[in-house]
Amino acid sequence: MPADPPSLPPVSPGTPRVEDGQGAVVAERQAQRTEPPRMYQVVLLNDDYTPMEFVVLVLQEYFLRDLDTATQIMLKIHHEGRGICGVYTKDVAATKVELVLAAARRAGHPLQCILEAA
Repeated sequence: MPADPPSLPPVSPGTPRVEDGQGAVVAERQAQRTEPPRMYQVVLLNDDYTPMEFVVLVLQEYFLRDLDTATQIMLKIHHEGRGICGVYTKDVAATKVELVLAAARRAGHPLQCILEAA
Protein backbone atom coordinates (compact mmCIF):
# COMPACT_ATOMS: atom_id res chain seq x y z
CA MET A 1 0.00 0.00 0.00
CA PRO A 2 1.54 3.37 -1.00
CA ALA A 3 2.06 6.02 1.67
CA ASP A 4 -0.31 8.96 1.65
CA PRO A 5 1.28 12.26 0.60
CA PRO A 6 1.76 14.69 3.49
CA SER A 7 -1.21 16.98 3.96
CA LEU A 8 -0.76 20.69 3.52
CA PRO A 9 -1.29 23.05 6.47
CA PRO A 10 -4.55 24.95 6.42
CA VAL A 11 -4.37 28.35 4.82
CA SER A 12 -7.06 31.00 4.86
CA PRO A 13 -8.99 31.41 1.60
CA GLY A 14 -7.48 33.83 -0.84
CA THR A 15 -3.92 33.39 0.47
CA PRO A 16 -1.55 32.63 -2.40
CA ARG A 17 0.57 29.48 -2.10
CA VAL A 18 4.11 29.36 -3.37
CA GLU A 19 6.08 26.19 -4.10
CA ASP A 20 9.52 26.33 -2.47
CA GLY A 21 11.13 23.87 -4.90
CA GLN A 22 11.35 20.98 -2.44
CA GLY A 23 7.74 19.90 -2.49
CA ALA A 24 6.66 22.10 0.40
CA VAL A 25 4.15 24.87 0.04
CA VAL A 26 4.73 28.22 1.72
CA ALA A 27 1.86 30.63 2.31
CA GLU A 28 2.67 34.29 1.75
CA ARG A 29 1.42 36.79 4.29
CA GLN A 30 -0.60 39.72 3.13
CA ALA A 31 -0.54 42.92 5.12
CA GLN A 32 -3.82 43.54 6.88
CA ARG A 33 -5.14 47.04 7.18
CA THR A 34 -6.84 47.86 10.44
CA GLU A 35 -8.85 50.96 11.07
CA PRO A 36 -7.93 53.17 14.03
CA PRO A 37 -10.34 52.84 16.97
CA ARG A 38 -13.27 55.23 17.22
CA MET A 39 -12.62 58.11 19.55
CA TYR A 40 -14.94 59.41 22.26
CA GLN A 41 -14.97 62.71 24.09
CA VAL A 42 -15.52 63.05 27.82
CA VAL A 43 -17.83 65.98 28.56
CA LEU A 44 -18.56 67.66 31.90
CA LEU A 45 -21.99 69.25 32.29
CA ASN A 46 -22.74 72.40 34.27
CA ASP A 47 -24.92 72.40 37.37
CA ASP A 48 -25.76 75.07 39.94
CA TYR A 49 -24.30 73.25 42.95
CA THR A 50 -20.84 71.84 42.21
CA PRO A 51 -18.13 74.33 43.24
CA MET A 52 -15.88 75.62 40.47
CA GLU A 53 -12.83 74.65 42.52
CA PHE A 54 -13.96 71.02 42.54
CA VAL A 55 -14.35 71.02 38.74
CA VAL A 56 -10.83 72.43 38.37
CA LEU A 57 -9.53 69.76 40.75
CA VAL A 58 -11.24 67.00 38.72
CA LEU A 59 -9.78 68.34 35.49
CA GLN A 60 -6.29 68.42 37.01
CA GLU A 61 -6.49 65.01 38.67
CA TYR A 62 -8.29 62.87 36.09
CA PHE A 63 -7.46 64.67 32.85
CA LEU A 64 -3.94 65.87 33.74
CA ARG A 65 -4.66 69.51 32.91
CA ASP A 66 -2.51 72.32 34.26
CA LEU A 67 -4.20 74.97 36.41
CA ASP A 68 -4.67 77.50 33.58
CA THR A 69 -6.13 74.97 31.13
CA ALA A 70 -8.36 73.45 33.83
CA THR A 71 -9.65 76.91 34.73
CA GLN A 72 -10.40 77.72 31.08
CA ILE A 73 -12.32 74.45 30.63
CA MET A 74 -14.21 75.05 33.90
CA LEU A 75 -15.23 78.54 32.74
CA LYS A 76 -16.40 77.12 29.40
CA ILE A 77 -18.52 74.58 31.29
CA HIS A 78 -19.91 77.37 33.49
CA HIS A 79 -20.78 79.73 30.63
CA GLU A 80 -21.78 77.30 27.87
CA GLY A 81 -23.25 74.47 29.96
CA ARG A 82 -20.73 71.85 28.90
CA GLY A 83 -17.05 71.40 28.19
CA ILE A 84 -14.87 68.75 26.59
CA CYS A 85 -12.27 67.38 28.99
CA GLY A 86 -10.47 65.09 26.55
CA VAL A 87 -10.79 62.69 23.62
CA TYR A 88 -9.91 59.02 24.16
CA THR A 89 -10.64 55.50 22.97
CA LYS A 90 -13.94 54.11 24.24
CA ASP A 91 -12.52 52.09 27.15
CA VAL A 92 -10.33 54.91 28.43
CA ALA A 93 -13.14 57.47 28.09
CA ALA A 94 -15.63 55.22 29.90
CA THR A 95 -13.16 54.68 32.73
CA LYS A 96 -12.56 58.41 33.11
CA VAL A 97 -16.33 59.06 33.21
CA GLU A 98 -16.74 56.49 36.00
CA LEU A 99 -13.80 57.92 37.97
CA VAL A 100 -15.21 61.44 37.77
CA LEU A 101 -18.71 60.35 38.76
CA ALA A 102 -17.34 58.36 41.71
CA ALA A 103 -15.24 61.32 42.89
CA ALA A 104 -18.27 63.64 42.63
CA ARG A 105 -20.43 61.22 44.64
CA ARG A 106 -17.74 60.87 47.32
CA ALA A 107 -17.54 64.66 47.60
CA GLY A 108 -21.34 65.00 47.65
CA HIS A 109 -21.58 66.96 44.39
CA PRO A 110 -24.12 66.36 41.57
CA LEU A 111 -21.48 66.85 38.84
CA GLN A 112 -22.40 64.99 35.65
CA CYS A 113 -19.89 63.56 33.20
CA ILE A 114 -20.89 61.91 29.92
CA LEU A 115 -19.30 60.14 26.98
CA GLU A 116 -19.97 61.15 23.35
CA ALA A 117 -18.67 59.90 20.03
CA ALA A 118 -16.10 62.35 18.68
